[in-house]
Amino acid sequence: MSWLWWVGGALLLGILEMLSLELVFIMLAGGALAGGIASALGAELWVQIVVASVVAVVLLVTARPWLVAHVMNRTPHAATNASALVGRTAVVLATVTSDAGRVKLAGEVWSARAAGAEQIVPGTEVTVERIDGATAVVTPSAIA
Repeated sequence: MSWLWWVGGALLLGILEMLSLELVFIMLAGGALAGGIASALGAELWVQIVVASVVAVVLLVTARPWLVAHVMNRTPHAATNASALVGRTAVVLATVTSDAGRVKLAGEVWSARAAGAEQIVPGTEVTVERIDGATAVVTPSAIA
């Protein structure tokens, strides 16, 4: 009946995996299930531990990297924080030069500077090229 302890451990590790989503505990659970199979086949405790350890390590080294890559490729990556502002348009509030200026970007006032040497006057629509710290680096938007 010691195989039940291995299965119980595997279930506990499965629950921990659901909380962490790192694909580590599920590999350890696979090792625990292998230890349970060894126990059910009548192996001694030290053999069960070796089987569980070897299977867990093999799963961590082989299956986990593949699964992580697979999950990352299938999960859409949404731009967040400052990177989500790149490419958006803003309106110049105070003259923007290569040193300073202010723009209204996404409903907030941001410090800004021009990407080039030009001076951009208030009211001009600009495009955010990048975010440098807390400063939006902008260029005048192309007129369509």
